Amino acid sequence: MATIFAHAYEKGIDIQPRKTNIVASLVRDRYMSDAIVILENTPRKAATAVRKAVESANANLLNNSKVSIDPKTIRIARIVVTAGSRMRRYMPASRGRALPFEKISSNIFVEVAGEEKVKKPEAKKAAESKKPEAKKAEKEKK
Repeated sequence: MATIFAHAYEKGIDIQPRKTNIVASLVRDRYMSDAIVILENTPRKAATAVRKAVESANANLLNNSKVSIDPKTIRIARIVVTAGSRMRRYMPASRGRALPFEKISSNIFVEVAGEEKVKKPEAKKAAESKKPEAKKAEKEKK
């Protein structure tokens, strides 16, 4: 069985990276089914963005890999939150001043890993190979 990897990138999310990283750390190194449940029940704005990135990486693994993947084995291998672009803004202050601040966006990188499906031994061929032998045995009995 080989481990197959896929990734997804969400860029320009309008939430601070330190706030997004708190949510990302909840699902780091977890299986996909557990991660989705955790993110659906997390009452933070960043949870929807992280869930979208995780589901996108999951879909990339299932649809773009050349081999069939067992959905039960898919886990989050890596999830990284980095700072994105910064927008300079100003807030009005007393005496006609303007105080600068920055709105920082986040980039989320998610890498998932899944195991290749185990091919079951073909029971049909084994059954078919036994059938001619059984027929020969029946002919010999007659």
